[in-house]
Amino acid sequence: MPRIEDIEYTPNPNARKIIVKEPLTAPGVSLNFSTAAEAASDPLAEALFAIPHVTNVFIMDRFVTISKDNEIGWDDLLRQVAIPIRAAASIHSPQEPVSTYVKGVNPTLDRINEILDQRIRPGLAGDGGGLMIMGFEEHKLQVRYQGACGSCPSSISGTLYAIQNILRMEVDPALEVVAV
Repeated sequence: MPRIEDIEYTPNPNARKIIVKEPLTAPGVSLNFSTAAEAASDPLAEALFAIPHVTNVFIMDRFVTISKDNEIGWDDLLRQVAIPIRAAASIHSPQEPVSTYVKGVNPTLDRINEILDQRIRPGLAGDGGGLMIMGFEEHKLQVRYQGACGSCPSSISGTLYAIQNILRMEVDPALEVVAV
């Protein structure tokens, strides 16, 4: 059972990152749930979505990011979500991510993923979020934000623009990055 170590603010005012002492997922696995129906396959996410006002659950390594609607304050909600988080099994739900990226199929996409792993994802994880590759055709990379990043206003504009600029400089000057 994971013990809560800390609760951090994220750039998204409707999301909090809850850090736990034990890993919740296997290394490299992230789980993002945007609806209660999606969460039905995961005991922790399902329990969190059973709490009114929870709108997104992102689980990765030693943290859970909870997003909420505007109808409840954080003090009340954090007390409620702490219960299923403390009761969760360590390293549960070894579910595979839903990304379309497969290593070794496309060298350009491999390089993009390497840059995302080294320079982008650690920062997003630090803010309680993540990023998955959802598609790549021609010069267009489709990504999906996870966790706190999924509903954060800055992810759609500033962060996406920064990711595109980095990838244009290091991979392909014609690359377009879009959030789906």
